[in-house]
Amino acid sequence: MTLDDLGHDVDVPRVARRVVSLVPSITEGLAVARPDALVGATDWCTHPTDLEVARVRGTKNPDRAAIEQLRPDLVVANQEENRELDVRRLREAGVPVWVTRIETVDEALGSLRRLFDEALGWGVPDWLVAAEDAWSGPAPAARGTVVVPIWRDPWMVVGPRTFTADLLRRLGWTVSVGRWAPSAERYPHVELADVDTPDVDLVLLPDEPYVFGPDDGPEAFTSAPTRLVSGRLLTWYGPSLVEARTALDL
Repeated sequence: MTLDDLGHDVDVPRVARRVVSLVPSITEGLAVARPDALVGATDWCTHPTDLEVARVRGTKNPDRAAIEQLRPDLVVANQEENRELDVRRLREAGVPVWVTRIETVDEALGSLRRLFDEALGWGVPDWLVAAEDAWSGPAPAARGTVVVPIWRDPWMVVGPRTFTADLLRRLGWTVSVGRWAPSAERYPHVELADVDTPDVDLVLLPDEPYVFGPDDGPEAFTSAPTRLVSGRLLTWYGPSLVEARTALDL
């Protein structure tokens, strides 16, 4: 037995040969490391773009029967991405599930190292070593305040206790949730007028989960400058971490 990130005893295989991933960014890392072992993934698992595995619906409504039929040695889940109910019912059906918990860049690197080395028995992949090296340096000088919407109508933004906020902090930015939004929430609802203010230095508009684009998002902001960015680079913890620090040099 080995403890996952939430302290749950998981009967992990010596070497996992059949893996189902319920976490899109971790799916990419698994596929890069050992594509032959990845047998199932969610409909939201879009990377690698040529991924050909059984699809088991979404992160919040996985097809548990389909997962059981794939006979996985291990199912990989995440505390934020997936429901505790689905994890519990898979375990009750005899399916081993490893749950990750990631809210910072350092937690991502450490959690993924444990996943690959201890849970899967694959050893640490080259891309993870490269990501650890990419984020080993100090944060640059403070650059300003940034707002990161993730939805509109109603507007929702990234809060401070999130992986994205920590990643941006490591790039010199401080995430803001607006003048009146409760800062304790991880992804608070806000009024547009509270985040479109002159004291916000930059608004980053990612292409997921809401698909902001040139004609859908920037036009809403009249005070704060906007920039479209890759949601994968901003919110995923996987091989994207290798390029994110350089690509997001805003």
